[in-house]
Amino acid sequence: MNGSAYARQLHEVNDLPGGSFDTHFTFAQTLSESAKNANQTLLVVSIPASDNEIGGDRGKAALSRLKNAIGRVESPWRPASADESFEIVRRRLFQPITEENGFIARDAIIRAFAEMYQNQSQEFPSECREASYKRRLENAYPIHPELFDRLYNDWSTLDKFQRTRGVLRLMAKVIHSLWEGQDKSLLIMPASVPMDDGQVQTELTRYLEDNWVPVIEKDVDGYNSLPLACDRQNPNLGRYSACRRVARTIYLGSAPTLRAANRGVEDHRIKLGCVQPGESAATFGDALRRLTDQSTHLYVDNTRYWFSTQPSVTRLAQDRAEQIQQDQDKVWDEIILRLKADKQRGEFAGVHIAPGSSADVPDEMAVRLVVMGPQHPHKNKESETQARTRAEEILNQKGASPRYCKNMLLFLAPDKAKLELLEQSVCQYLAWNSIIRDKEALNLDVFQSNQAITKQQQTDKDVKSLIQEAYIWLIVPMQPDPQGEIEWQEIRLQKQDSPIVQASRKAVHEEHLIANYAASRLRLEALDPYLWRDVNHLDLKKLWEYLAYYLYLPRIKNQQVLLQAIAQGVAALLWNENFAYATGWDESKGRYLGLKVAEHITVTLSSQNLIVKPEVAQRQFEADAVVKPVTPPVVKEKTESYKTEKEKTIDTVITENGSSDSQVTVIVPPKRFYGSVKLDALRLRRDVGQIADEVIQHLSSLVDAEVEITLELQVTVPEGVPDNVIRTVSENCRVLKFSNQEFEQE
Repeated sequence: MNGSAYARQLHEVNDLPGGSFDTHFTFAQTLSESAKNANQTLLVVSIPASDNEIGGDRGKAALSRLKNAIGRVESPWRPASADESFEIVRRRLFQPITEENGFIARDAIIRAFAEMYQNQSQEFPSECREASYKRRLENAYPIHPELFDRLYNDWSTLDKFQRTRGVLRLMAKVIHSLWEGQDKSLLIMPASVPMDDGQVQTELTRYLEDNWVPVIEKDVDGYNSLPLACDRQNPNLGRYSACRRVARTIYLGSAPTLRAANRGVEDHRIKLGCVQPGESAATFGDALRRLTDQSTHLYVDNTRYWFSTQPSVTRLAQDRAEQIQQDQDKVWDEIILRLKADKQRGEFAGVHIAPGSSADVPDEMAVRLVVMGPQHPHKNKESETQARTRAEEILNQKGASPRYCKNMLLFLAPDKAKLELLEQSVCQYLAWNSIIRDKEALNLDVFQSNQAITKQQQTDKDVKSLIQEAYIWLIVPMQPDPQGEIEWQEIRLQKQDSPIVQASRKAVHEEHLIANYAASRLRLEALDPYLWRDVNHLDLKKLWEYLAYYLYLPRIKNQQVLLQAIAQGVAALLWNENFAYATGWDESKGRYLGLKVAEHITVTLSSQNLIVKPEVAQRQFEADAVVKPVTPPVVKEKTESYKTEKEKTIDTVITENGSSDSQVTVIVPPKRFYGSVKLDALRLRRDVGQIADEVIQHLSSLVDAEVEITLELQVTVPEGVPDNVIRTVSENCRVLKFSNQEFEQE
């Protein structure tokens, strides 16, 4: 606020010409002190600086008016209403606005406040959006109506507080302190009341119990107060003095109503008493949260906050949080537990939260996300971070064995700086959780129990939010040069959703994870530059292995995406820009079997199925076109003879001219397959997987094929099977629905 806004309007100053502000102010202070000592009404009289002789005409006139004013004090009076108080305080403590620039400045300030209340309506009470509130702002200028509401609605309930005289005494001290401190606020708000000033503090405590003074000095305002320390520690809060302003507002709105049934002030009104145009209400919400976490005398019940002379359970929570912080493993376990509770997977085939070792991450051909535990944070633009070291270990090894599917892994790590704040919030949550668990042993009253529950719920939300803010680094292994070293790209995520979902969305957007792939890109990015430069075809199983193994190739989500790309490429009319498809290669004849182009096919992942260079496929088509096709005989009559051999039937067909020397060889395909194989018990999973890929998959892909697989076990134990093993195996066989199972003596 500018200096002229704080200029004193002394009683009947318009009738007294001349005089400076300093002269008026000095004389007013003298009368103020005398009135205070005598506990009488404060009357401020202006004496011009040029008329310093009491015997002058103007001095006599002033004394006459003073006598009349003193006489009026003896007459009966009634307290002014809240609306009338606006005019009383403004006329007695401020100069009237007479210049056009003053009106322009006032209207601009009021308009800025009104627009802020409209634009951020969810942050303030609903009444602020009404046109009547804008008129209240204009009537109370340069004091905010909320300050008057607190004084006339809350402080006036105190027995010793006089509505008119008490407000004037307090505001005189407040304005004087703000004037000397050259306060730049647009309006005098509850947050502007300088409670660290001795005279202001006296006015605010003289009507209350004596033990309020240490509460103010510790938790509200003062050189060693908690709000001042919080503002100093956090630059974002400190530049607005947010914590001090919030604490002042809460005290002014809650101290006089401590014994009331509905104590405290709502969070919307706290922001109303703090926020000015150009400031964010969220900043003061953050300040309020910090104060409730650390203040000893601040209570909270849902959305209502108040100071009390009795310590709250916050101090107990702080002590327990400090103890929990010493046990870092307990804090990390809570973070990991919350990460594992997130069941979302995005486009990843699997998500592995804080794996204990590299052996816990499977070496399989499907893209997986490895989420680092809090013990492995990352820092921007640093190569030797704990997260990077851990990622390199997992990428290169699977336990004691080398990892093959390197192109199937992505990594998510927490930010080192954000992790510290997350760990503090987890300590707070665990502390409040323990207080709720022990509330009977602690003998908490109703408000303390409610405060503990509210803080536990709030810290729980804070931890969830801070996990999203902490896990923001997607670390991607890359190899631009097939002969070069592995490089690591770090990508910062948005903190809007589950970290896993954000990592999936970002990886897809940056094409570090490809969920939909075009056949043309497969050829341009993988086949032509790397995979079939020296060969004419490539089997699909080997192609998928290459894509899973090598970091310089595209990272495709799973084999289904690859098969869809191949099917689309073969079905395209411009197939010669992609590739052809074959179901086999006859090396003796140098021909592709089942060569197909420009048609829809069903693709299966097998070493027998091939993609063929288009120019090679075109040459085979051209060679086949040269050979004259043989027209099969047309069957017009019935079959005369039918003979069946082992794998073929020879039919003699009577043609139209009656001759019977034309024979057609009809191959009757087998309709059933049966096979058995002996497996290595120590490598059962590997052998079964090979059989499934190389045999079962080909048969099950046939139309209307019915595949039945029976596993037969024969186990011989020379020393005999123990009873506990017999019971376990028998029960498991029953659960797994074995058709028959039995233990025999021989």
